[in-house]
Amino acid sequence: MERTVVDVPEGARGTARRATTHPHPPNDTSHSLRVAIIGGGPGGLYAAALLKRLDPTRDITVWERNAPDDTFGFGVVLSDETLGGIEHADPHVYEALQRHFIRWDDIDIVHRGVRHTSGGHGFAALGRKRLLEILHTRCRELGVDLRFHTEAPEELPRTHDLVIAADGIHSTTREAHANVFRPRVTTHRCRYIWLAADFPFDAFRFEIAETEHGVMQLHGYPYAPDASTVIIEMREEVWHAAGFDELAESESVGRCAKIFAEALRGRPLKSNNSVWTTFRTVVNDRWSHGNVVLLGDAAHTAHFSIGSGTKLAVEDALALAACLEEQDTLEEALTAYEAERRPVVASTQRAARASLEWFENLALYLDQPPRQFAFNLLTRSRRVTHDNLRLRDRRFTEAVEREFGCPPGTPPMFTPFRLRGLTLRNRVVVSPMDMYSAADGVPGDFHLVHLGARAMGGAGLVMTEMVCVSEEGRITPGCAGLYTGRQAEAWKRITNFVHDRAPGTAIGVQLGHSGRKGSTKLMWEGIDEPLEEGNWPLVAASALPYKRFSQTPRALSRAQLTDIREQFAAAACRAARAGFDLLELHCAHGYLLSGFLSPLTNRRTDAYGGSLEKRLRFPLEVFDAVRNVWPGERPMTVRISATDWADGGTTADDAVEIARAFAAHGADAIDVSTGQVVADERPEFGRSYQTPFADRIRNATGIPVIAVGAISSWDDVNSLILAGRTDLCALARPHLYDPHWTLHAAAEQGYTGPGAVWPAPYRAGSRRPQTGRTDAPKPRLTLGS
Repeated sequence: MERTVVDVPEGARGTARRATTHPHPPNDTSHSLRVAIIGGGPGGLYAAALLKRLDPTRDITVWERNAPDDTFGFGVVLSDETLGGIEHADPHVYEALQRHFIRWDDIDIVHRGVRHTSGGHGFAALGRKRLLEILHTRCRELGVDLRFHTEAPEELPRTHDLVIAADGIHSTTREAHANVFRPRVTTHRCRYIWLAADFPFDAFRFEIAETEHGVMQLHGYPYAPDASTVIIEMREEVWHAAGFDELAESESVGRCAKIFAEALRGRPLKSNNSVWTTFRTVVNDRWSHGNVVLLGDAAHTAHFSIGSGTKLAVEDALALAACLEEQDTLEEALTAYEAERRPVVASTQRAARASLEWFENLALYLDQPPRQFAFNLLTRSRRVTHDNLRLRDRRFTEAVEREFGCPPGTPPMFTPFRLRGLTLRNRVVVSPMDMYSAADGVPGDFHLVHLGARAMGGAGLVMTEMVCVSEEGRITPGCAGLYTGRQAEAWKRITNFVHDRAPGTAIGVQLGHSGRKGSTKLMWEGIDEPLEEGNWPLVAASALPYKRFSQTPRALSRAQLTDIREQFAAAACRAARAGFDLLELHCAHGYLLSGFLSPLTNRRTDAYGGSLEKRLRFPLEVFDAVRNVWPGERPMTVRISATDWADGGTTADDAVEIARAFAAHGADAIDVSTGQVVADERPEFGRSYQTPFADRIRNATGIPVIAVGAISSWDDVNSLILAGRTDLCALARPHLYDPHWTLHAAAEQGYTGPGAVWPAPYRAGSRRPQTGRTDAPKPRLTLGS
């Protein structure tokens, strides 16, 4: 059967008791399905209308404790994708919505008195009360029982086949079964208030106000011919400093109107029982319990800055209705609903989190060039990208590129970047990747082919794997080293090849020591598992094993610290003689130097443990020793884990201070990774998930950064570079998939220039190969029968 897809918003309130699975399958024609919906917001109402339209025999009741016209907020924005789902599922609702939509294409960003406009975005909005009226009317037409001013009875799970909890962010249903749903609620750093203006903005408007108390921002959009939604947002500390915590509602509204008087054309703001609040992100481990299922904000929330609350709820309702039609049992239907919606919601929540945090950290970007600031705002969620924005508004994007310094026809990723005496021809780095393929620490033919191929593939900088500074500092028996002359000579063979056969590509070495994560099997034989035989003793900042089954290291003595520092310096001397262009000190991922930086792995009570300043002491001593012997014109970078992804570990604030400390000692850039420090970490994986940490360090300190972590497309690279969130992008797995990733990125963008030079023997392949024809010729004539 054909699929429907819907979208729902924030809901009402209600309560439910213990859930049980009803014996009647959802499509059992011998039994009229009884459905109770707790919450009369758009999500609950649309679910009711869909379920009743699909089967008029269903007995559907909506329980809403508030009045029919009670609502919070003013306007609702829906995407074309969501509207398409509504049109397909219920043309009556779609046609009613169409009559009331306000549509527009532009986004205005106003900062320091300058307005930049980007077009081609496509928005549709209407009043929230109007949306509810349309859904009330449709539900009544279909025979849905709407009960307002009525609390949902506790016995609903026992008296109904299905209970849909659309009772909003403060869902009492969810809390009643918290031990099953296992909700996690995160409160964020900004205060905001929903207001309205009595005129329509002519674009989606973002306006920044720099006040004596701190930065405030306005989000505004039209939702009727004579009205706009206005949201005022600021950091909690700014809210307190401005005295909003002591003002009555009317005083707050008046103060906001005064601050943003120019954007509001001198008009007043109005409220609707508006209160200042903080956004809360809701995540649940499960969405159903017996015959009770969560929908919309009860199941998940996403920050309003990407306009997704109502959208997600409507799409939930569409998916739930479709799954009830397609599956044989209620249990299967609810399982299918969650399986379908959870990945979509998780992706939206990642985008919303990125957007939310961008606005929380807005002060970091205030001094960016005007157009770059606007581009950064537009691409903050990573849903809108450089290429996507170029399609929407080529003129605006090219203006941003010119301000950035891109020559005509040159994508941002193919602009040069200078580190000390080294100029990289583009912004792409082949990230360090452990290959575990050396013999006695000596890189062989495999390394020559591996690194040589990627150097010929066009990247500006190719990095080695972590090269160990001693035999005891290896992770596995297959790790490469720079602790003997033979190893140095083998590396020189590789650097010579890169310089001779891939001129313009730089090659860097990453020096490190395994610390407590050493003496393990090759990755494909059992990652982090101790060797079955031939183990060597481990050392670390403190005597703490990495995993329960790992070898326990010895805490390093002062004399051993000196020895290891000298091992790093000796390896750096060999690296210089081997011809490397750049040296990176590995202070990430739980290896030896990283183990000193994290409070979770450094429990020392001497001068090398305790405060962050003391935990930095040994890594900085090693850095200084290496910098003293590394040629002055050649740059040094430092890789750090900017968070441990674990309670009590390194924080983003710590990472900024760590970066400052290394830069003060002469680091030319910080390579910003995360995690792998403790085994019980909980990373928040997702596309480009580590880049916000690099972004923060760069814009808080001005230190050049290398972003790394699930950056997989050239579009992502262009977006990150042009937005000013990073200076270089390091990619690992894309280069395993395609050694010529950078050259292919140039070909796909139609770029030919000094930022991506094909090796002479390969130039014949510098254009994408032709493929078979995919478009059939269209008929010239259509003849009648």
